[in-house]
Amino acid sequence: MAVEIRILVYAAILLMVHVFAEAHFKTKQYGKKWNTGARDEDLPPLNPIAGRLGRARGNFMETLPVAIIALLGVVLAGKASFWTGMGGWIWLGARIVYLPLYWAGVPVVRTFVYLVSLIGLGMVIWPLLFAS
Repeated sequence: MAVEIRILVYAAILLMVHVFAEAHFKTKQYGKKWNTGARDEDLPPLNPIAGRLGRARGNFMETLPVAIIALLGVVLAGKASFWTGMGGWIWLGARIVYLPLYWAGVPVVRTFVYLVSLIGLGMVIWPLLFAS
């Protein structure tokens, strides 16, 4: 199996970690009845941790489709290489580090880690755009 596909499998697991971490803290705040209900009622604002986890999940969901397109793209186009695999691992590693940083409310370092993840994606996208 291409390493890029393995990275996508781990990314799917990371997505589930995002979803369940956010749901845990929302349920902790709003209760099990909210979690198992239709969620139609108006609710008070989320506490800071639940809010951060929701924003972290949303941010991950913004880059995940790009990663899927890029990582699948290099495999399907026959352009996978050491560097596309390395770019994928950089993206995934940075996204793994990003979650606890956002959870803890760490400001500047979190943004730096996000930028590192984009560099990783750029390494994967590059051969799709410029390699012959």
